Amino acid sequence: MKTIRYLLFPVVPIYYVVTWLRNKLYDWGIKKSKSYPFPVICVGNLSTGGTGKTPMVEYLVNLLKDEFNLATLSRGYKRKTNGFQLADKHTTAEILGDEPFQFYNKFNEDIIVAVDADRQNGITQLLNLNNAPEVVLLDDAFQHRKVKAGFNILLTTYSQPYFKDMVLPTGNLREPKSGAKRADIIVVTKCPEYIGETEKNIYKKQIAPLPHQQVFFSAISYSERVISQTETLKLDGLEHFTLVTGIANAMPLVDFLKGKNLNFEHLNFKDHHNFSEQDIEMLTEKQRIITTEKDFVRLQKHDVLKGKLFYLPIRATIDDQQKFNKLITDFVKR
Repeated sequence: MKTIRYLLFPVVPIYYVVTWLRNKLYDWGIKKSKSYPFPVICVGNLSTGGTGKTPMVEYLVNLLKDEFNLATLSRGYKRKTNGFQLADKHTTAEILGDEPFQFYNKFNEDIIVAVDADRQNGITQLLNLNNAPEVVLLDDAFQHRKVKAGFNILLTTYSQPYFKDMVLPTGNLREPKSGAKRADIIVVTKCPEYIGETEKNIYKKQIAPLPHQQVFFSAISYSERVISQTETLKLDGLEHFTLVTGIANAMPLVDFLKGKNLNFEHLNFKDHHNFSEQDIEMLTEKQRIITTEKDFVRLQKHDVLKGKLFYLPIRATIDDQQKFNKLITDFVKR
């Protein structure tokens, strides 16, 4: 795969110009963006995925849901439906997509969860609801320029920051690095548990934030317990198990489990993997399965896995949480 990417390097300048020009057409007002008279917060990235958008959206939900009527709006990647879809008790991952279904599965009636590839239409549909939201969180919409969010949160990983990357197809960036200028907050995600001020300053210098931009550092905090549909177990008490992942980058999770000296095998599938009947048949032979929450919401429908399928909860932590929270709540209240 890497060899093919390097062979496609001559295509990089073409992709760069096309995506740069598209953004400039929006910047110059030739292509139109729509603004809204209520808070719209966008969470996104420049790369193709794996930056921790889902934990960040969940962080924002927990921050805002008790004070505001809140909605999440996603594209619904790899769902088997089209157009606008609103989550309800009959919803499945096939209808919404993995991450939106995870939001609904976790927060249920506390928030409104919707999907629509056309974010303008999605917002219009949300506003037509009887319980129309006061705040909309756009999940993975940094490149969706048809909607002009009032506040943009750009995520980039500690191990693969956008300023060391290049655009597709050789690199992983969806658009040139200059797109970072649209962000209000830049969050370096998936940092090691301990990152010193010197290293933070090095990253900030390389990011070179504009005067209006704030830079934060975030880490993934893993639970000490795993959860099934019926029980909760201590992670340290587990003997041999099978780790099943279908995410963009499973290495931080693998490293965490190895750091606890746990005995496990790892079955690593591609991101948003559609588990086949053969996959499920193979998994039924495993004694205990630990997976991510995103994979759990798709696998839990298979009755043959009940009793052996668990997920490990995670959450995002922010280095300067009080300052970060205040920037978000101040924007919303304005």
